[in-house]
Amino acid sequence: MSAETQMNRKLTSRALRLERRPGVGGEPRADASDDLASEAVVDCGWGRLIAGQTFSDPAAIAACLLEERAGQRDIAFYVDKPHVVVAQAPQQLFVDPSEAYRLWLSAYRPQTAARRPFTLRRWRTRADLAAVNALYRGRGMVSVDAARLWRRRADRKLIYAVAEDRVSGEILGVAMGVDHVEAFGDPGQGSSLWSLAVARQAPHGGIGESLVRYLAELFQARGRSFMDVSVLHDNAQAIALYERLGFQRINVFAVKRRNAINEPLFTGPLDDSVSDLNPYARIIVDEARRRGINVDVIDAANGYFRLEFGGRSVVCRESLSELTTAIAMSRCQDKAVTLKLLAAAELSVPAQIPADDDAAVAEFLERHGSVVVKPADGEQGKGIAVNLTTVDEVVDAIAAARAFGDRVIVEQFCAGLDLRIVVIDYRVVAAAVRRPPTVIGDGRSTIAQLIEKQSRRRAAATGGESSIPVDRETERCLAAQGLTLDDVPASERVIGVRNTANLHTGGTIHDVTDELHPALVAAAERAARALDIPVTGLDFLVPDVAADAYVIIEANERPGLANHEPQPTAERFVDLLFPRSRVEP
Repeated sequence: MSAETQMNRKLTSRALRLERRPGVGGEPRADASDDLASEAVVDCGWGRLIAGQTFSDPAAIAACLLEERAGQRDIAFYVDKPHVVVAQAPQQLFVDPSEAYRLWLSAYRPQTAARRPFTLRRWRTRADLAAVNALYRGRGMVSVDAARLWRRRADRKLIYAVAEDRVSGEILGVAMGVDHVEAFGDPGQGSSLWSLAVARQAPHGGIGESLVRYLAELFQARGRSFMDVSVLHDNAQAIALYERLGFQRINVFAVKRRNAINEPLFTGPLDDSVSDLNPYARIIVDEARRRGINVDVIDAANGYFRLEFGGRSVVCRESLSELTTAIAMSRCQDKAVTLKLLAAAELSVPAQIPADDDAAVAEFLERHGSVVVKPADGEQGKGIAVNLTTVDEVVDAIAAARAFGDRVIVEQFCAGLDLRIVVIDYRVVAAAVRRPPTVIGDGRSTIAQLIEKQSRRRAAATGGESSIPVDRETERCLAAQGLTLDDVPASERVIGVRNTANLHTGGTIHDVTDELHPALVAAAERAARALDIPVTGLDFLVPDVAADAYVIIEANERPGLANHEPQPTAERFVDLLFPRSRVEP
């Protein structure tokens, strides 16, 4: 019998004994005494926080980590001898490459009270928990076990704080705090902060800082001495926030179990070519690497890479692969051809004409009342003008569109929600409503300044892929509301700054996959077959995602799969390319 086998048997036996002890291997202790609990474990919803300072035996910490439930992410924190813990199961455990920071609450001073465009509160309802999980999944974090948390909603050990938009009611951020006194009778009167997340498309700044302050002030009011946080060593943005708030670095270590969730933490840094890929290529490459598929980055700047597995090689540019034929690609690139083919398949599409004949364009506008002007083969929302109602507007828009392509089309304007449906292997995988960019007044800043701030947030959240251009279309949109870029809107006034909802021009995207009407699913799958394209993003306009009415306005041969997290777009894409690599749930 090998030494490793003997060690695993020893740890398994130890784990079985620990399961019978209070506070280990299951629900945490129900009592909170003045004495430090022995071998304390706190179930946080996303995994268990193992209080390393309450364990006297490193082997017991290792055994506890090996009990981690599938899909959870346990962490042993305050580990005095992390190397000894890892030595108990070196193939299964690793030292977490995070830094620990501490905020001394006796020195912390609350921020001067000011009205914010969002409110801070503790979660209260099942809907809150669902929103928190959607936010975690959208940020690539482990979601919480909502049923377990709901049963323990009166528990004083855990505090889940959320930031709620005052206007929309949307949950924009979340942070979790653990009260160490309530959890394991910490004589040091401590607390800690975990799982801070802010929505990528949050329209306001300062949400993360406000959530940290909310928990700090709550624990300060409880008489706690400090609040600790563990942050990945290279997360410069988060570290800068904590240091600005007065957190100080401390020598505290954490140990985790090797699993798919933690894989990036123990496999070493990626080579520069992979790191330089944009989010749309990176999400596919990450999924391929997770399955053991070889990745060769050909041109990181333009998103080209080669995937190799089992003797098969496929070159991709983001979600466009060699499986998409040149014919299918050309059908999607030419918007006039796209609608002609979809109409022939008896799918609903808007009326459309070329912008070559001024008289025909004027007659088309008179017949439909409102039109859209766009380049016939444009992309990323460039050169598109929406809801034009006068001949002068149309003429100006046609001239602007010609800067992005020689062929321009005029299309019937159809009101409705801008819905993107992603179809992979002729099956719907994801759907999301795209909303035009807006800014929210603060009573001090001009619209131009608000756009600049919002663009910085959008660029930071999307790896530089999204920002709001200030151009003729922006000015036209504001003018329709009686506004200019120099106006200062009242606090909390919501102002649309563009009529198009394209992500690259500042739009936001909101997952509605589970709400999609079956008729829309069927129409999307029929459209993909009519275009004979295995991967596509179809743009619908609908009055309601739960209704059957629709028109299809475009098809994209290279949809951004990263825009649809947490739906399994990358997984289904790699399944299509390499069916034998499929990972069964």
